[in-house]
Amino acid sequence: MNPELFLADLEAKPRALTRLAEAGDGLLAAHLPPDRRFGRVLFLGMGSSRYAAAVAARRLRALGVNAVAEYGSAAASYPASPDLLVVPISATGGSVETLEAVAAYTGTAAYVAALTNTPGSKISDRADTVVPMLAGEERGGVACRTFQHTIVHLLSLEEHFSGAGRDLPALALRAAEASADLLDRRAEWLPTALELLDGPHGVYTIAPAERLSSAQQSALMFREGPRRPADASESGDWSHVDVYLTKTLDYRALLFPGSAYDAQAMDWVRQRGSTVLTVGPAVDGARASIRYRHDTDPDVALLTETLVAELVAATWWSAGQGA
Repeated sequence: MNPELFLADLEAKPRALTRLAEAGDGLLAAHLPPDRRFGRVLFLGMGSSRYAAAVAARRLRALGVNAVAEYGSAAASYPASPDLLVVPISATGGSVETLEAVAAYTGTAAYVAALTNTPGSKISDRADTVVPMLAGEERGGVACRTFQHTIVHLLSLEEHFSGAGRDLPALALRAAEASADLLDRRAEWLPTALELLDGPHGVYTIAPAERLSSAQQSALMFREGPRRPADASESGDWSHVDVYLTKTLDYRALLFPGSAYDAQAMDWVRQRGSTVLTVGPAVDGARASIRYRHDTDPDVALLTETLVAELVAATWWSAGQGA
């Protein structure tokens, strides 16, 4: 793992998303057999892979699809059957837990479509088809572009199951523009973010259920790079699980707005004098907000907003400012 190479990986996000948009039929759904009908979807993964999968599974359930995102380390999940689509996700293709989980479905009646950034890796031997993430090599050793690309691939399943057309290449291009905007203007917003989030008790990240992966991935970036304490919470659940910390800690939070329960959380923030920075539209009571191109589009936000935490983490990591 290398902070300078991690930063270079982040700076390559717009180019990588543009290449993904130009890949045509390279997305996951296009790799599924056209004559197969799936009644259930099982995502398998760990860390960032599972964060992305959980959001995708929630969206599929809203369409009436029986979908779940399982820890690769879970002892058991759905039994194999002809109507089961299994999607193991591993950027490296070598995550031990995911490899062991998918082994239970290899060679069975289930159909296994592996999503990886490393075709030819171990996971390829355990799948019926292998779908490249097309994120390019992450030389910094941190899953950042692969996290972003995983979400785009998984979103392609919505069109597959609903039959409704979605212009995912256009979405990827808008996310590329949004990422480029944050990168190009970082000198304007990054110093404020560094100051507001730099507290003695870590960083807390908050996002609505529909984009919970943004909070989870952001917290992971603070832990993985600069090794700072960080934890994620869902916006409505925050008032039941994290509100207590605002009374005893110098509570610093990164809020991804869009939940109907943002105001409820911010009421406690104002009462306790806690520090909140929003990424996207401003929220009453926040110390500052970081805006970016297309930030009112929730799907663009889903693909883009973690870049703020990633750039903060990269800066702290490079400066040796860990816990």
